[in-house]
Amino acid sequence: MYIVAATDRVSLAQGWPRTATAEIRRLGEVPAANVGDALERMTVMDGGIRLLAGRGKLLGNALTVDVRSGDNLAVHRALDEALPGDVLVVNGHGDLTRALVGDLIGEIMVNTGVVGAVVDGAVRDVQALSEMGLAVYARAVTPAGPFKDGPGGIGVPVAVGGVVVASGDVLVGDADGVVVVPRHRVREVVDAVDGIGEKEDALRKRILAARPVRAVVTR
Repeated sequence: MYIVAATDRVSLAQGWPRTATAEIRRLGEVPAANVGDALERMTVMDGGIRLLAGRGKLLGNALTVDVRSGDNLAVHRALDEALPGDVLVVNGHGDLTRALVGDLIGEIMVNTGVVGAVVDGAVRDVQALSEMGLAVYARAVTPAGPFKDGPGGIGVPVAVGGVVVASGDVLVGDADGVVVVPRHRVREVVDAVDGIGEKEDALRKRILAARPVRAVVTR
């Protein structure tokens, strides 16, 4: 860790598998809504988890963190376990009084190859996070900083945006929000998203074909 703090109250789960980037790339090329539809709309985070920093495209393996409200010690410790392509997923218990992720954590994320964060809580320094190229989703922005006392857990299942996320699940996000793809369903979803897109395109063509043609009035 870059900070000096005792982490004896932060638990760490045993190693978890990640899905290779090549296996999930297609999920980042289609709308998050299509990914959610492929999952029967069951693992879509609620609308309170909104894009607050970045260009609105997120794809990677979940690195989960459970924290006490307003405390981000476990977030700092979790980044020691991060691998390139991970997404930081933090259960902040919906607390909006303290930011759990800011520009300094953002700098560490860049160093470790973490591509973004999804926080069920608040963040800060959103302009700086955007400039770093990080996609950050959260419930709110506040300038108030966090405590660093613990406790916390890393690599454990967490509840974020009304959805259970396990480390190694795949996160897909865009301007609409975030979808969780359970690791054991990745191949199924990759195979399904193109068919969903094709059905939508066919329906869109029928809608456009039925649109009344407006007469052009000339004088």
